[in-house]
Amino acid sequence: MSKEIHTTINEYLPLRDVVFHTLRQSILHGELKPGERLMEIHLAERLGVSRTPIREAIRKLELEGLVVMIPHRGAVVASITEKDMKDVLEVRRTLEILAGEVACERITPELLEELKRAEQEFSSLKKTEDVNRLAAADVRFHEIIYTATDNARLIHILNNLREQMYRYRLEYLKDRGSRERLDREHQAIYMGIQNGDKKAVSAAVCIHIDNQEAAILAGIREQQE
Repeated sequence: MSKEIHTTINEYLPLRDVVFHTLRQSILHGELKPGERLMEIHLAERLGVSRTPIREAIRKLELEGLVVMIPHRGAVVASITEKDMKDVLEVRRTLEILAGEVACERITPELLEELKRAEQEFSSLKKTEDVNRLAAADVRFHEIIYTATDNARLIHILNNLREQMYRYRLEYLKDRGSRERLDREHQAIYMGIQNGDKKAVSAAVCIHIDNQEAAILAGIREQQE
């Protein structure tokens, strides 16, 4: 295994769910790399559990497309293809536009103020060396917009799509030019929501997602060469 796997124990969850969420986050955050073998005995030793919850977690991860079973190798962390990423971003673009437009109608003054602070926090972190902190600020900005929709199903789907992209977004955020572009995009989205301008929000979100798609797909192609 390439890196230490960090476990967050939740006393309210069954052990099998703790193991599943731990492995899932390790894959999404890049602690377990694409192509890396998931060996039950080693994972069980690392997490201090039996092989049964590891096996159950691997099955669930396979259903999510995060793990593939390869003959003579066993379970392996799945690589995301260009098609996979385009599919995710196609859905995310549509739902992010919907979330922004609904937020124009439903956002409260308190959440609008939170959104402003989140935008300012991201801007203040543009020069940081801590990419994870920058990513957390980016996530926070979007989460406030999702919350403003007051639509639990939409929030759940968007959070799931965002998590699927996490390992690629970290690479995107390492580029300082991307950070400046993201900051401008956040400002445009915030201003659109503040003004209740659905067309402006829709246009800003499209630019935001299209720029991410171009950068992330370029990164995937570079890894494949």
